[in-house]
Amino acid sequence: VFLSRNFRCDCGNSKFKNLQCKLLPEKSKVNSGNKYNDNFYGLYCTCKRPYPDPEDEIPDEMIQCIVCEDWFHGRHLGAVPPESGDFHEMVCQACMNHCHFLWAYASQLAVPPLTKANSLEDEGIVLKVEESEEQKKEIKKESGVEHQDTKEEKQSEQFNEPSTSSGSELLNTYGYCSKFLQKFPAEIAETTSEFSFCKLKELQSKPFVKKDTATFWPSNWRSKLCTCEDCLKMYSELEVQFLTDECDTVLAYENKGTSDQETERRDPLMDTLNSMNRVQQVELICEYNDLKTELTDYLRRFADEGTVVKREDIQHFFEEFQSRKRRRTNRMQYYCS
Repeated sequence: VFLSRNFRCDCGNSKFKNLQCKLLPEKSKVNSGNKYNDNFYGLYCTCKRPYPDPEDEIPDEMIQCIVCEDWFHGRHLGAVPPESGDFHEMVCQACMNHCHFLWAYASQLAVPPLTKANSLEDEGIVLKVEESEEQKKEIKKESGVEHQDTKEEKQSEQFNEPSTSSGSELLNTYGYCSKFLQKFPAEIAETTSEFSFCKLKELQSKPFVKKDTATFWPSNWRSKLCTCEDCLKMYSELEVQFLTDECDTVLAYENKGTSDQETERRDPLMDTLNSMNRVQQVELICEYNDLKTELTDYLRRFADEGTVVKREDIQHFFEEFQSRKRRRTNRMQYYCS
């Protein structure tokens, strides 16, 4: 089972003018969604070698990139891959350079390769988004709000002190209402900011390492990608919208392949039997056994004589079988007393 997205056959279009597609008779002249990489010519990896390679004596597992869908030797990924059970998907070096935003996620989500841990500066480039003047002002404002909240809390403690006069109770009530009305717009702004929150910007504000290697990812890493408006637009521009599609994952393809194999392994005779009542099941089994016995005896004669079974021979057998079946049915007459 392997990835193969946005691809359909070229039969019936301008590449094969005299060959009509049996699935989709009407097709456009060109399948614009098809991407023909070196795999279509039997070449794989950065080394552009066939698989299996008769000249390659090194045993090496090939891993498919989930972005470009090309297959790579494990030794040509720039890093030693983890154990096959430790990661679920791989993004090759070229696609990591193309999807540069993935490096910010890699520091938190990617499975580390089997290499010795060095300092960040030795392993790659440490990227850090410096705080702008506006961000610094926002931080100061936030610290000022915290200070103001603390002051308001002290005031509320004073308001909460027991009072005997009705005027002080009225003052307490007015103070609570005033504070609530002042704080309510801030709460709305805070709630609105949660919906426009960008996970990617938060990760990019922290130090992360950018290497010239492939990356390896666990099974659920795609669900943790940001889906804010800006990020969705970026995915579209980079033509990697499928990264947020859970039906596109390797696990989804594996589950679909397993389901298809189970369907193929299913015995059509057993499916037919399960849809019948008991009498019909017995009759069908008897007919099946008769057909199997007679056909085996008929073909054994050809094997003993060393002759080839032709289409006419098979057709003649079934005509004779149907004729014998009709004669047996005609002899079975039922009378009511």
